[in-house]
Amino acid sequence: MTLVANILVALVALIHIYIVLLEMLWWTSPRGQKAFGLTPEFAEQTKVLAGNQGLYNGFLAAGLIWGLFHPDLDVAWQIKLFFLACVAVAGIYGAATAGRKILFIQTLPAVLAIIALVFA
Repeated sequence: MTLVANILVALVALIHIYIVLLEMLWWTSPRGQKAFGLTPEFAEQTKVLAGNQGLYNGFLAAGLIWGLFHPDLDVAWQIKLFFLACVAVAGIYGAATAGRKILFIQTLPAVLAIIALVFA
């Protein structure tokens, strides 16, 4: 079960790395606009804000990766649990304020990883 938990944690980290790319690099590109349902004008007006969001998502990914590679397994478990909880809370807030699909993209994978981590 530990392997499954670590795979799910890695998946959540990869999702957030992709979100970082969308928000920091591709926000005004057709890919970014399609992912977030943006018009070119709105994307251009909000690219600085999106970059800031991307940075925060990068911190979440970095924390999860830190947890995956920390040599002390007890500390690693705590790091992973903390950052997964942060992802889940951010996803719930995002779903409430920006769009329900965030529940499936961000919150659900984090919650599944938390369950796997707790029962590993």
